[in-house]
Formats: sequence, C-alpha cells, structure tokens
Amino acid sequence: MTTIYTFDDLKIDVAAGRIDTVIAAQIDMQGRLMGKRFQAEYFVDSAWKETHSCNYLMATDMEMETVPGYKATSWETGYGDYTMKPDLSTLRKLPWLDGTALVLCDVLDHHTHAEVPHSPRAILKGQVKRLEALGFSAFMATELEFFLFDQTFEAAREGGYRNLKLSSAYNEDYHIFQTTKEEEVMRAVRTGLQGASIPVENSKGEASPGQAEINVRYAEALTMADRHVIIKNAVKEIAWSKGKSVTFLAKWHNAAAGSSSHIHQSLWSADGKTPLFYDREAPHGMSALMKHYVAGLLAYAGDYTYFLAPYINSYKRFVAGTFAPTKVVWSKDNRTAGFRLCGEGTKGIRIECRVGGSDLNPYLAMAALLAAGIKGIEDKMELEAAFEGDAYGGKGVKEIPRTLRDATGMLKGSAMLRAAFGDDVIDHYVRAAEWEQEEFDRKVTDWEVARGFERA
Repeated sequence: MTTIYTFDDLKIDVAAGRIDTVIAAQIDMQGRLMGKRFQAEYFVDSAWKETHSCNYLMATDMEMETVPGYKATSWETGYGDYTMKPDLSTLRKLPWLDGTALVLCDVLDHHTHAEVPHSPRAILKGQVKRLEALGFSAFMATELEFFLFDQTFEAAREGGYRNLKLSSAYNEDYHIFQTTKEEEVMRAVRTGLQGASIPVENSKGEASPGQAEINVRYAEALTMADRHVIIKNAVKEIAWSKGKSVTFLAKWHNAAAGSSSHIHQSLWSADGKTPLFYDREAPHGMSALMKHYVAGLLAYAGDYTYFLAPYINSYKRFVAGTFAPTKVVWSKDNRTAGFRLCGEGTKGIRIECRVGGSDLNPYLAMAALLAAGIKGIEDKMELEAAFEGDAYGGKGVKEIPRTLRDATGMLKGSAMLRAAFGDDVIDHYVRAAEWEQEEFDRKVTDWEVARGFERA
C-alpha cells in the first residue's frame, strides 16, 4: 500500500500547529468508522503505537445494541478491550475538517495481539493473502450512490423522515443543469476527497430525483475498501456541514430507484503490472483465469449475497426494470444482468458485480467476492455462456435471494465461505443477520398500520 501522508509529515504539521486532532478509527460490522479523536501531540508521542476500544464494537447492530448470542463477546465474558493498531499507511489529512488527520486501525486481540478474525479489515486481508499465495493481486473499484436532501439530518429525524425534500425534483441521470444546483455539496465532496489522497474521477446525477454517484480510481482491494469507508463518512460530514443530509439506504423510498455499490474487479500479476483477466486471442478478451473466476462468482452468488445486501431494506432494491439486478447471470455490457463484462477486448477488462447496495460493508463484500472467485480458479470451474437480452425476463436462470431470511440461510450453509473465512467468522455474521431479522419481525411498520387501522 502506498504511503500517502507520512508520520514524519504529521509530526511536522502538529509542531507547526496545522494539525491538532487525529482520528483513529476502526471499521465496524456495518462499515462505519468507530474510534477516538486524539489530541495530536499525544498521538504522535504515544497513541500511534496502539489504543483500545470496547470489544462490543464488533458485536452490535446499527443502533449500537449489545446483541445477545455472539460467541466472541457478551455480558458473560465482560465486554473487555480490543487493541486498535493504527495502520500508518492510511494516514491522511481531512480537508473538510479543520486541523484534522485520520488513520485507520486494525483490530487486535488485547492479549495475543493477533488480528480479530471477524473484524472486516482482517477478513479482507485474509483473502488478499490467499490471492498473493497464488501469485495474483486484486484490483477493485466501487461506484457509490446516495440521495441528497435539502433538510439537515436533525430536521429529517425530527420530522420522522417524512416529507423530505430531495435536492432535485426530477430524474437527474447525467443531467448537468440539475447537478449544477448541487455543486455546493458535490464540489466539496470531490475536492475534499482529492485533498485526502483519494483520487476522484467524477461525480454525476443518478437515475432518480436527488440521487448522486461518486466515482474514484480503482486500487488494490484493501486500499479501495479503505477509500470506500472514508468516502461514505466524508459525504455525510460534508453534507452535514452544508446544512444538508444524505442517505445510503439501498432503497430509501418505494417510488425511487435503489442506491447501489457496484464492484468492479480484476486480477493482475503480483507486481500489479500485467492484467491476468486479458487474453487478446480469446473471445471477448477473457482469459481462462477470468472465466474460472467469474464462474466462481456465479456459482456461489447466493452464498455471499448477505455480504452485498445485509439488511431487510437491502432486498427492496431488487426490482425488475430499475437497473438493480434480479438474476445471477453474466452478460456483455448489459445493465440488466447481475454481473456485467466491462472493457471487452482491452487490458481494462473486468467484471462488474451489480448486486451490492450502497449499504454494504466493502471489506466483507470484496472478501466474499474474492473467496468465490478463488474457488472458481482452484476448481477450474467452467463459465456458462453469456446471457443475451433482458435478464429480468430470463427463464430458467438462478435468481438473487429475495429476502434477508433466504440469504441468511444460504450464508449459514455455505461450505465455501466457511472454508475461506472460518466457522467462527461465518457464525458471527449469521448471528448479525438473524438479529436484524428478529428485530424487524417484532416491529409494527407504518405500512401495516395505514393498511389495516380501519379496514382490518
């Protein structure tokens, strides 16, 4: 991983008074940044070596509830500490927060200092190491979509998330005039990320009123996952600073398009110089290695769907005719398919997984995709013929799991993921999925009340 802002640079900036705060953050199960704000002088003196956090951060839900049923941590075991080890190669300034730097941390066992196996960063690093043992490196890019609202987060919450005013009144996909109206936020996002050493390609309007997308340059898998979580946090912080709010819900409203996080992926040589998915003599330019990899993605799509769609709401996005996929097929430059071949016949050839929503945890999603691809390579799996036409109407083809309950069952029974991640890791995330379902099942929704209050 390329160092983007050195520890020596930080010490100089702290001494000069340019940096007074260092955020040390780990990534939780939901893909959020969790950690502490250090006085910069203390960080450069001591905390750069390690700090600590309560181990419940790797066993809570979106509401930070202490969820029962986890083997790794519980009230019975006392909710002790994990060690947060700053990865100084991720150190960077945050231009949108005055005098602030950020560093991401690995999560270690407090006693052994081994990486906590169910921590998202450790899970992805494990699959990257498997690839390295095969002589490969993975390059990935995520396209991240979200909705922008004119209300503040506080106003949206106080209004019960009703009657929200979108930043646009009409579909703004590629629309320059409409996105000009949003430039106060989106320019700050682009320039802020660029200033934080995250190379931005572009932002654009998306396929619903108020929907935007931010795209950054592809990178090695771990670097891209790090970028993804920083981008998401930055968009929220910048919108908040402008008196706006955003949501990364996969489906914020039944009348709106869903928000995705498409994941582009390809394998290269260990030195990152030779594209191993490309064979100029092969049909479409797809090497045998790529065919095996994509075959693995298709074969195990149900096993890993939970890591691409981790909530009840995630599955509301899979609707025909909305550019969100419903079928597990691959196709050439076809946005109706779950997997789209991009860069056909060029060195930039890659497969785009279109299943994931904007609510995914990138470390878990990327790790699961790599695990399936590796299995396809190891077993030399044969790739089925490309699907042609409208995949929404495809007959006799495998479908993406339609509910969290279905995806949880497939995750629990996945021998492939258990071999790749370990039983304890899979059991940990199965429990997270079960809890999400249990919480929803016991709640009465507005839809139920409105439908049945008088008529039932």
